Amino acid sequence: MAPITLIIADNHTLVRAGFRALVEELPGVEVVGEADNGREALVLVESLKPQLVLMDIAMPEMNGLEATARISHDFPQVRVLIVSMHANEEYVYQALRSGASGYLLKDSGLKELEIAVRAIARGETYLCPAVSKYVVKDYVRRLESEDTPLDHITPRQREILQLIVAGKSTKDIADILYISAKTVETHRAQLMDRLDIHDIAGLVRYAIRTGLVVLE
Repeated sequence: MAPITLIIADNHTLVRAGFRALVEELPGVEVVGEADNGREALVLVESLKPQLVLMDIAMPEMNGLEATARISHDFPQVRVLIVSMHANEEYVYQALRSGASGYLLKDSGLKELEIAVRAIARGETYLCPAVSKYVVKDYVRRLESEDTPLDHITPRQREILQLIVAGKSTKDIADILYISAKTVETHRAQLMDRLDIHDIAGLVRYAIRTGLVVLE
């Protein structure tokens, strides 16, 4: 039987090394790549075509929630297991809304990691016990009823909003995304219009409140 292939996305080198060591103990599971931010994870997913991504949430340039949403949209055959230190219901909800197939806390044991990886590889959804009992009912209710302004901005606009919150200048954003400074300014103006927020401080507060940006 072919191994389950996965990549590890976390901006901490020692954390990635620890996860690699744990995963390599699991029979029939193979680590094929590592990424230190969400943008790099997308590149690796496109080039390596793994079955699964172990994804942290708080990463620079593009966080794990946005990367998960992109993977879910562009590579629906690739499944994402969020591995985070955050047990807060809102983070779990945002992860599932972004398209994650599972959520695991970083202090989980090897056996739970194995259960999660194999369940998700089979096409199932996995939530670790520490968060699942608080989340499922609320998640289903909110998913059926909630419509937020974030649903009405484009992936590019979400990406630019994250970079604005990260303190990047218009020129920095243009260089990172390979677009013109004028295009960045246009996207920023559209963001402010759609969210009805008209200053950078307001955008920062909104992005943090909605879980689009996660502070370490």
